[in-house]
Amino acid sequence: MTNPLSVDLNHILEHTRDLWDELRGKRIFITGGTGFFGCWLLESLLWANDRLNLNCQATCLSRSPELFRTKAPHLAEHKSVSVMQGDIRTFDFPGGEFSHIIHAATESSARLSAENPLEVLDTIVEGTRHTLEFAKICGAQNLLLTSSGAVYGKLPAEMTHIPEDYNGAPDTLDPKSAYGEGKRMAEYLCTLYADSRLQPKIARCFAFVGPYLPLDVHFAIGNFIRDALNGGPVIVKGDGTPRRSYLYAADLAIWLWTILFRGLSLRPYNVGSEESLSIVEVAETVAKSVHPTLIVKVLGIADPNKFVEQYVPSTQSAFRELQLQTRINLQSAIQRTLAWKKPQ
Repeated sequence: MTNPLSVDLNHILEHTRDLWDELRGKRIFITGGTGFFGCWLLESLLWANDRLNLNCQATCLSRSPELFRTKAPHLAEHKSVSVMQGDIRTFDFPGGEFSHIIHAATESSARLSAENPLEVLDTIVEGTRHTLEFAKICGAQNLLLTSSGAVYGKLPAEMTHIPEDYNGAPDTLDPKSAYGEGKRMAEYLCTLYADSRLQPKIARCFAFVGPYLPLDVHFAIGNFIRDALNGGPVIVKGDGTPRRSYLYAADLAIWLWTILFRGLSLRPYNVGSEESLSIVEVAETVAKSVHPTLIVKVLGIADPNKFVEQYVPSTQSAFRELQLQTRINLQSAIQRTLAWKKPQ
């Protein structure tokens, strides 16, 4: 059966081909392997594994292996993949050596952040520490932490793109800071566990779009795609003024693999697109991608005196040091995501 993501997977392989020998004959452990990031990491790993004869074996931690087998049976049942059940905070350590670990498990639910921020904080912090303990025991040399741009907190009004050396932080007196504070602590734990053998790499991830993105949670672009596929209108719940940028999932996979294999230890790299758009502009781009007459409805009223919220990275470090760049533009990214989501 032809993989519907074959064009994207060939794109990833084209830009990572010289990296994969590091995994030849090795074992890799992936937490969060059943989520948006995890599915793309597994898709691209298995694509390279089969075409380059790497003989790499992947073990994927999941809270619900059965749900994963329903969602992506071609990944869960691949001969090079083992799916184990467990909570990121308490999972039993699998036996044997693993050369690489990708820690992509997190709890980013907006609902849970509002209702139980302690659960969010505990999942991120204890899950990261448990994974780092496992990294020590299994002899891993490289670990990739998928952190977040949320570590920077609110930005000054004049800052349009966040560099890695900006030392802002979430508000410790705001319960909604649990996710950002958790990711800050996760990065700090990597610092404490790093030594001459274990080399943690840090990817500060921003916003993304692509197949496997959930359409019914708190991701604005996913909600817009859902609304557009349902015939509209495309609903913007706020005033539409916050600015975001979106990197396509295939480019995301290239960035994450490159940071794992070539990034400097304890050197955070922003991961995302630098193309800044207002939420209204994103909604309009999605709507026009489905039908030129599709309506965008903005529920909020913009206040011209209000501070415009920004959440856009500067990715110059990734470009200079690792030659990473946005290769698939937003219009193409939306079209590819729509093609994946539309009923066949």
